[in-house]
Amino acid sequence: MMREVSSEIRFAWRGMDAEGRKKRGKIIAADAPAARATLRREGVIVVALETLGVAPPPKTKAAEVTLFTRQLAGLLNAGLLNAGLPLAGALELLSGSATGGGLPRVVGAVGRDITRGVPFSAALAQHPAAFGALYCQLVSVGETAGALPAVLTRLADDRERAASQRARLRAALTYPVMVLLLSLAITAGLLIGVVPTFKTIFDGFGAALPAPTRFVLALSDGVGSVGVPLVIACSAVGVVLLRWMKRSPDARESADRAALRLPLAGKLLRSLAVARWSRALGTLLAAGTPLADAFDSLAQATGNRVFDRATVEIAARLRNGERLAAAMRAAGCFPQDVVQPIAVAEESGSLDSMLLDLATLADRQVDERIGGFASLCEPVVITVLGALVGGLVIAMYLPIIQLGNVV
Repeated sequence: MMREVSSEIRFAWRGMDAEGRKKRGKIIAADAPAARATLRREGVIVVALETLGVAPPPKTKAAEVTLFTRQLAGLLNAGLLNAGLPLAGALELLSGSATGGGLPRVVGAVGRDITRGVPFSAALAQHPAAFGALYCQLVSVGETAGALPAVLTRLADDRERAASQRARLRAALTYPVMVLLLSLAITAGLLIGVVPTFKTIFDGFGAALPAPTRFVLALSDGVGSVGVPLVIACSAVGVVLLRWMKRSPDARESADRAALRLPLAGKLLRSLAVARWSRALGTLLAAGTPLADAFDSLAQATGNRVFDRATVEIAARLRNGERLAAAMRAAGCFPQDVVQPIAVAEESGSLDSMLLDLATLADRQVDERIGGFASLCEPVVITVLGALVGGLVIAMYLPIIQLGNVV
């Protein structure tokens, strides 16, 4: 049975450097000899080494895995393996050059597994938090076909493309959300700090106030009396809902399904999921993976629970002899302009290229919709901000204007 990286051990060490200065610290390694060897390479003479217990599992970031994939592909494409550098040596080189995070531990463990004769894809599969099923499946195909550098390059390209899309989507959403939150904070500040001053002035008028003014004064009283408890209650409800969604797959699927129905963002999220799904399946088929086997690696390829469940249903229909296009149509979440070309490609035997073309088209649609969404948000945000602040100011000065007209 292969040892997982979570069985690494934490050590506390005391020692001295080459100049005789005392040093101490903590290190995570597979065993005591490995810890001593690592410290020796760092120029530390170990005096005492104390075992602290099993180390917690490492946490890796998606950007770190992408960089590792790109660097390893670069080593392989440079012909270093053919020049005598084994894969385990390349992994040791990369684990030593990586800084921070848990990736150096993961890469080091993969290298040790390879040294014991474990295939590269199987060693990666021992760390599912860092390397998903699709990643491991493509690496396995690349190992079998002798095209590991090309597969790793393709993986790095796809991961960088997905990260770029996420960054653009995050940027498009961050601006309007922050401006709306700021406008709400300004409005709340005016209701709490400024409107009560006007109320004191209006009390001396001795005349009926306009309906907008009465509404704003009542809103100010409500915010002043229940505003803080309401914010606390909403925050608590939000935290509970987030934790519930994190622990409940059904809740996450319901949230993803609701997101797909949103007026503007729904089409964007659907195009993003279709692009990821089509590119993942097309890449697997282009690498030589049989269609039925490819679906074993697509369970979490889209990041959307609705499409993930549809993938499982499609796989079951394929095992029962149904065609891919018919199974996708029955799933109910794929647009017709995606299903129809796949039906044609099944007949012509060009399914892999059609899927990759559809992924490229969906990526282009995602980019266009992100740009359109960002362009639309700016006037909407300005309008909402102007309506909130402007309406508040007009409601407060309306009685004064009416009084001036009477006088």
